[in-house]
Amino acid sequence: MKEAVLVTGASTGIGYAVSALLASEGFTVFAGVRNAADSHRLDAIPGVVPLQLDVTDTEQIREAAQVVRQSGKRLRGVVNNAGIAVPGPLEFLPVDELRRQFEVNFFGTIGVTQAFLPALRDSKGRIVFISSVSGQIASAFVGAYSSSKFALEAAADVLRMELRGSGVGVSVVQPGNVDTPIWNKGRGQKDSLIARAPQVRDYYEKHLNALASLSESQKRSGIDPIVVARVVLHALTAKKPRARYPVGSPAGWMRRIFTALPEHVRDRALMRRMGFEE
Repeated sequence: MKEAVLVTGASTGIGYAVSALLASEGFTVFAGVRNAADSHRLDAIPGVVPLQLDVTDTEQIREAAQVVRQSGKRLRGVVNNAGIAVPGPLEFLPVDELRRQFEVNFFGTIGVTQAFLPALRDSKGRIVFISSVSGQIASAFVGAYSSSKFALEAAADVLRMELRGSGVGVSVVQPGNVDTPIWNKGRGQKDSLIARAPQVRDYYEKHLNALASLSESQKRSGIDPIVVARVVLHALTAKKPRARYPVGSPAGWMRRIFTALPEHVRDRALMRRMGFEE
């Protein structure tokens, strides 16, 4: 019998690539999506079973766990990929937007993990969290996103320790620049943020413009999501999966170098890299 894997946020980008690759490797992939159009697109891939799954909806999480359980398939792993990016200076970012960032990237992810852990304990399966280089190196004007990923990294470390001896493995995948729509969805918030808080234009407009330019250049140079998908496959199937997988440039060297720098040096280097200082 084919083993099963649940993938959240499977509509586009990394989640879609992971779903397609795992299905081609013989897994039955339960792919979490939020709308019918995405469901039809994934339904065309043999081995992929789309599920209506908004990770902020407790009832949909419960129903997804029930569907996977009733399938009778051994659950090999859960790939927590669903995520959003809410950019903007923390000084003016509405608290409701911060909550929305955490509801998807952190609370929703933990809710999914809790719901599927009984099945993972039975199967001695794997939990894979899709984090980011931003989960260990915080950058200006993406503070909400970085904060949510820092929290996710901490939760992954805790789960890895708490589940020690259970047979359940926990891995974190930290992509660098990836060609994915997540930042496209966040760019449209700049104008609405300025409309709500005109002071943003006075204090931060040049920085937000620089961030938009950087985001566009990184998108053009970003790695294909299939590269990340292959790393996820390793985390799910390796005899001894790694705790963390930096993927692509600059994830590896940034994590090693920037985290070792004194804070004032790191701050200046990051600001210059992002085009915020001469």
